[in-house]
Parts: sequence; structure tokens; C-alpha cells
Amino acid sequence: MKNTFLTILSLGLFTLAASAQGTLQRTANGLQYQIFTPNTGEKIKQNDVITFHAVQKTDKDSVLFSTYLQGQPVKAQVHPSTNIGDLMDIFPLLALNDSAMIKVPIDSIFKGHEESRPPFLVKGGNLTFLIKILRIQSLDEAIAERNAGLEKIKTAEKAGADAYIKEHKLATQTTPSGLRYVITKPGTKPKPLAGDTLLVNYAGYTLDGKVFDSCIESVAKAAGLQQPGRTYGPIKFPVGKQKVIAGWDEALLLMNEGSKATLVVPSQLAYGDQGSGETIPPFSTLVFDVEMVKVNRAKHAPVKAGVKAPVKAPLKKKVATKKKV
Repeated sequence: MKNTFLTILSLGLFTLAASAQGTLQRTANGLQYQIFTPNTGEKIKQNDVITFHAVQKTDKDSVLFSTYLQGQPVKAQVHPSTNIGDLMDIFPLLALNDSAMIKVPIDSIFKGHEESRPPFLVKGGNLTFLIKILRIQSLDEAIAERNAGLEKIKTAEKAGADAYIKEHKLATQTTPSGLRYVITKPGTKPKPLAGDTLLVNYAGYTLDGKVFDSCIESVAKAAGLQQPGRTYGPIKFPVGKQKVIAGWDEALLLMNEGSKATLVVPSQLAYGDQGSGETIPPFSTLVFDVEMVKVNRAKHAPVKAGVKAPVKAPLKKKVATKKKV
């Protein structure tokens, strides 16, 4: 309700401002625009990173997109315009706290691919953008802020993983990549090699203990997972071929056939800054209980102990010689 009120309020303010101003101005490429609250500050420059609110509407005032409803503004780097709808020709006309209305011709947006124009966007009409500039940063300032934010997130993520390991009393080993693991049941058969096909049982947990996936029916049902149509049992894939997350590819090559392990996988070896679906947010460390049920060996080139591969001599560079006259 609050977000809806903010959107209605913002649209009302834009409408009142529009009625108080004169006619629309036009850019060279056909954009019509009107600056409602012109400020005397420094204008936006190429490569600046801007934060702004935006509302996108049809000619019939149907809202297609609203940062007010989305709950956060848009952030973008200003660059030379590549299409009429990117508004990059308008941003350099604005300063901090400016508000503006921009009308983008629908025919120009879909020129050359008219068949992709949705029916609710009428030929000859406009898309209307209402924007308000909230912040302007240089590219260096934006990068520094982003890096500081990432470091803060990484520190918090590691602290969460440390707390989980301490709470569950896991005597983990840590690899150079940041993977942490503990073998909970040793195996006696050899370890797999990259390219071998594995059969693996697993259950995946977030750090708060919530099961987000499992191929084990009893675990999935106990956690209340809704996986209609799924056939339970060990999953099958070639290890070391990027068919699974990087943390798995690394960890499973450290395990013997028949062994079990608990893996604490940092986000950079899992789903990173994107996350996965609604259950795995960005920058999430994940915990997996895995069992290497079986290794189907692939054909590998034999490696003889103590025999080094021949070293190829570098190619000699041809030197052009002058012909005698």
C-alpha cells in the first residue's frame, strides 16, 4: 500500500509539474522531453554513474514499470546512446534532483522489427518515462563504493560460515580456493579423476539449516520440499567438467569412492552474486552433505612414473637475407 501510494504521489507531482510548464522540447533523434525542476548544479557527464527513480507508462497511463513499486531506484552508467529508448541523450541535460518527462516514439523503438511490438503499444504512440535524478557519481567513486560494499558482504559471508562451522563443531580443512570440507566417512577405493562419471547422493542446506534441495527422498519429504515428478536417487554427472558448481568439482576430486563428506561452499564457488531462485540469495555460503556412491572410470591416458614429457625446442625464427645483385 505504501509503495502504491508513493507511485500515485510521484505521478501526481509529475502531472502537476507538466501542467505548469510549457510545450515539450525535442532532441535531434525525435525524443520529446520536459524538465520539471531544472537545477543549477553540474550536469551529468559521460561515464558518470547515476541513481534515479523511473516510471514507464503507456499513452493510456498504464504503468509498465515503476522503481517506486520495485522498492529501489535504478543505477546506470551514462554512455553514448545506442538506441532511442535508452534515454542516454536526455541524462546529460539533467543535474542532481532534476525531474523530467520523456516521450519515446514507439515506432522508433521497434523500427526494423515491428513484428515484436506488443499489441498494447499502439503504432504511432509513445512510451512515457518519468525520471528523478537522486545521485550522481564519477565512475571512480562508483567503483570504489562497489568494491567497499563487496568487501563488507564477503566479510559478513565468511563470518556466517565461521559461525556455522563452530556451532556444528566441524573440523574442516580449507583449500586455497576457500572451499572447506570434512570427510565424515572415509572410503577405501581410489579417488576419481576429472572426466570420470560419478553417482552422488546429496542434501543442500543454507547456513540457517534450511534444506533447499536433495536427491534423497526421505530428506526431501522431511524438509517439506515440493519436487513433483522428481525421481529420487543418486545424480549422475562427469566430475571436473563444469556440470556442477565449482565447489563440487573441487571437493569430489578429493574424495574416495564410497566416502561421505560435509562441504561448506563459499558463494564464489557456488552461485556467486546472482544466487539461485528464491531459496539461495546472492553471496550465499552453502552446506552440502554428499556421498560418493560410485565412480564410473573414464579412459585416461596412462602416465608412467618418472617419465617426463619431451620438451619441444622453440621454433627458430626465419631471418630474411638480402639478395646479391
